[in-house]
Amino acid sequence: MRSVKLSTVLMVLGLSAGVAFIGGCEQGDLATQNQVQQRRIYDLENQLQAAQMQLDQLKRKLEAAEATGGVEVETLRQKVAALEEDVAKKAALIKSMQDRLLGGSPLPVELNTALEDFAKAKPDLVEYDSSRGMVKFKSDLLFDKGSDVVTSQAAAAIKSLSEILNGEQARKFDIIVAGHTDDLPILRAETLRAHPTNRALSSHRAISVIEQMEKDGIESKRLSSRGFGEYRPLEPNAPNKKGNPKNRRVEIYIVPAGA
Repeated sequence: MRSVKLSTVLMVLGLSAGVAFIGGCEQGDLATQNQVQQRRIYDLENQLQAAQMQLDQLKRKLEAAEATGGVEVETLRQKVAALEEDVAKKAALIKSMQDRLLGGSPLPVELNTALEDFAKAKPDLVEYDSSRGMVKFKSDLLFDKGSDVVTSQAAAAIKSLSEILNGEQARKFDIIVAGHTDDLPILRAETLRAHPTNRALSSHRAISVIEQMEKDGIESKRLSSRGFGEYRPLEPNAPNKKGNPKNRRVEIYIVPAGA
């Protein structure tokens, strides 16, 4: 009788261990699949940024040609239209891939939990998207208007984040800092001298965050920056170049090393 009971107990324990193992494998597979998907998204985002920069250059060339009545106006218009279509397709594909990311976080459990707690402690400044491994700072609280100098309040928050990203698990990941603006044009002469476009302002802000993270002990080789300007809004900007504060942000992506 005792041997039967003992066998039953052992069988139950074995089943429990098996379920736990399978569950652990599934979570590991999920994280791996998410990381692969993220790599594809980052590659596409690099392509999109290059295409957007090319489009900006073409538009400036077109404006100059239209002003002088150049013979290549129609050719430039066709090139601009084709590149705009390509940019729109890439942006739509990225959004679709992000929407299809599998449930759960691409990051290890302890790191993901630490980032969730970090965001919960600073809800007015920070949001965390666990499905993408992305920490979002509201740039109106990171920087003064038209400035790329990190505020003292934001510097303290970045230091707390850097401590998390210097943890044992996090050191296996690289960090991409992406700056974004709304579509408000830069008008102040002083600001224009330092940041001639919204893309420049967003890039300079991303670099400032990186420099702050370096001061906080993050290895430089783990850090890279992007500046998207007004070209990746989260929500529609108000008509007549009146912007939207939700589009003014800095996003920090924790990605597999070498992604």
